[in-house]
Amino acid sequence: MLPVIYSDEFLKHDTGRFHPERSERLTAVVKALKAVPWADKIEWQLPTPLETRPVMPLLEQVHTRRYIETVREIATGGGGMLDADTPISANSYDIALLAVSAWLDGVDEVLSINNPAFVLARPPGHHAERNTGMGFCLFSNAAIAAYYALEKPGIQRVAILDWDVHHGNGTQEIVESDARIAYCSLHQSPCYPGTGSSSEQGAYNNVLNLPMPTGSTLADYQPVFEQKVMPFLKDFQPDLLIVSAGYDANAADPLAGIALQPEDYGLFTKYCLQLTRRIVFGLEGGYHLAALALSVAATIESCLA
Repeated sequence: MLPVIYSDEFLKHDTGRFHPERSERLTAVVKALKAVPWADKIEWQLPTPLETRPVMPLLEQVHTRRYIETVREIATGGGGMLDADTPISANSYDIALLAVSAWLDGVDEVLSINNPAFVLARPPGHHAERNTGMGFCLFSNAAIAAYYALEKPGIQRVAILDWDVHHGNGTQEIVESDARIAYCSLHQSPCYPGTGSSSEQGAYNNVLNLPMPTGSTLADYQPVFEQKVMPFLKDFQPDLLIVSAGYDANAADPLAGIALQPEDYGLFTKYCLQLTRRIVFGLEGGYHLAALALSVAATIESCLA
């Protein structure tokens, strides 16, 4: 069985008509996962309610109180734009907090069963920096989950692998000065947000950025995984791996120019499983609904193999 942490509440983060980061992303994935031949091996779980788990202390470890308050004020005021790409609706603040809770549930579940879990939540988080959100992201889910994990017994090092097509500038900014966290990103370059140079190595050589040329396929990604990603992660020896699982590097995706196929994410997952079975997969990008759904299914199926 593989836990998938999901709630229909995540559909209430309303980004408006025609926005690529829309609720249909999740409904497409849920529909696909309920139709696969191995659907009985998925254990659907609701995230821990905010009334039960106060996430604010963790949130304030990662984001400034002023920024958190800005998101809350925009939402309670009925909604608005955080930046040109990042809408906040009346429900978005509460839903973003629930997404954080879901990522924390992912950590708890993985450390309990020593097997992977998938967090199917939105809004995404890897572009959210300490002082501001951007690029559809409100709170830095992966970074918050990493710091939460480090509070758990026996967890001294956490690695974050970000295979979203865009560089996770927010995640890197938050964790790069902490020797207990490693961050590795494969991302299209040049592309939004323009960060993620290979020269950025973190304060403790704990950052590995791997810019990929536009048009890259599995034939380009596979040697990078084998020769760079895996040695970097193995050398770090993490007690937990968090995957910022964005699926916008698919050839079908409208927001970028990498040419992966959904089944390629199954192979990436198998590489990760060679390192550890303690893996939290959390959804980031992916805006072509069919490609997104197939990619998530490929990820989960590899975990069940």
